[in-house]
Amino acid sequence: MNPNSSRPTTEMMAAIARRALGEAYEVHPVTVPDGPPMIVTEPALAAAVPHVVAAGLAARAEGACAGILVGAFGDPGVEELRAATDVPVAGLAESALTEAAAQGAHFGIATTTPGLAASIAAGVDRLGLTDRYTGLRLTTGDPQLLAASPELMRERLALAVEACLVQDAADTVVIGGGPLGDAAWWLQTRFATPVVAPVPAACRRIARALSAPPPTPSG
Repeated sequence: MNPNSSRPTTEMMAAIARRALGEAYEVHPVTVPDGPPMIVTEPALAAAVPHVVAAGLAARAEGACAGILVGAFGDPGVEELRAATDVPVAGLAESALTEAAAQGAHFGIATTTPGLAASIAAGVDRLGLTDRYTGLRLTTGDPQLLAASPELMRERLALAVEACLVQDAADTVVIGGGPLGDAAWWLQTRFATPVVAPVPAACRRIARALSAPPPTPSG
């Protein structure tokens, strides 16, 4: 589910999800109809929450939805959907950050959106991972212009990843953004150090939840 209103971004993330999940699952892309083409500010992130919840509830009501992946790094509406539905819900940030921090690794975040720096830091803190967080590195240039130029985005993000590794001594780097999905996939092959792409990380989280045995009833 793409909280941004850009359908090409939705299709890009859905293609990544299909590659990550293989043939075991069907991926049904949903684009939230209201909102900016790319969430780049805190108010826009907050405004996305009710739209994500409404779209998630609608998808669940249709009956073919076994899990929901919210494709924005601020995880808008994730907690609300968990409270309102009976299916696994995964957000990009929580999935990628917890995966990066596995086995005690120190991680940095590379992204294009300075207007979301506060929410990213808050998300790290909410997950209890502040002691493993080496910091945020940002690309130069307008985020939406970078999104329109994939090659330039890859180059700028590569510099941000390198800064995380060299200047901040990160053991691994998370790429912070759903619209950065193709660049994140490419960057995984660019560095010897692990680079965590958020959409595949969220897919792995959903797949684990769907394959887990049901909880044992209490009492």
